[in-house]
Amino acid sequence: MKQHLLLLTLLTVSSFNLAQAPPAGSDKPFVVEYYYKTKWGHADEFLKLFKKNHYPLLRKEVEMGRMLKVWMDQTRYHATEDGRWDYRVTIVFRTAAVANEPFDEEGLKKQLFPDQQAYEREEQRRFEILDAHWDVPVRAMDLDSK
Repeated sequence: MKQHLLLLTLLTVSSFNLAQAPPAGSDKPFVVEYYYKTKWGHADEFLKLFKKNHYPLLRKEVEMGRMLKVWMDQTRYHATEDGRWDYRVTIVFRTAAVANEPFDEEGLKKQLFPDQQAYEREEQRRFEILDAHWDVPVRAMDLDSK
């Protein structure tokens, strides 16, 4: 199991290094995929908490223009345990610079969720029921170019 986690970590770091952000000043969108692997039997609970507490933050950032688009995919069938993920959230940021610059997410959380104690408790639970979570910046490849 430890070997699988080490391999996953190395692959994630390698993917991050291979899928570098566009050059500084680029106005091209920057895409990141966020993978979530829940503990068995907790996928529905995770989704409920995600939609209640995290998705509104993401929607607000789309409205603000920081992000262009956000969507979630779920696997149709199951995979081997070491390759399993339950949800993939894809975020298209306006630019790589926007994705990597400081952003006051705490202020946004306080604005959207006045009951901060409930929010923090539910977010803690959302991460307690995860087995793994990883982020992968990706870039589209033009297969028709020479």
